[in-house]
Amino acid sequence: MIAWFRSPGYHVHHKRVARLMHRMGSEAIYPKPPLSQPHPRHRVYPSLLRGVPMRRVKQVWRTDSTYVRLQGGVIYLVAGMEWFSR
Repeated sequence: MIAWFRSPGYHVHHKRVARLMHRMGSEAIYPKPPLSQPHPRHRVYPSLLRGVPMRRVKQVWRTDSTYVRLQGGVIYLVAGMEWFSR
């Protein structure tokens, strides 16, 4: 963005561009660190449902939870799904 502004002759400071991009909710596209990669020494546990036939509703449920950052703090999002009928 800074190079784009400077090419026609506008002189802008990198802090101004960073502040405007933050205000617009945009961010630079660059390779981010691989945070979701498992450590090589961590043990991988097998699925306990492997080979279990799912034949009826409400037999198997799956849940997941995560958090979402907000300006005033954090909220937790929990989702549950029944696997037979989804």
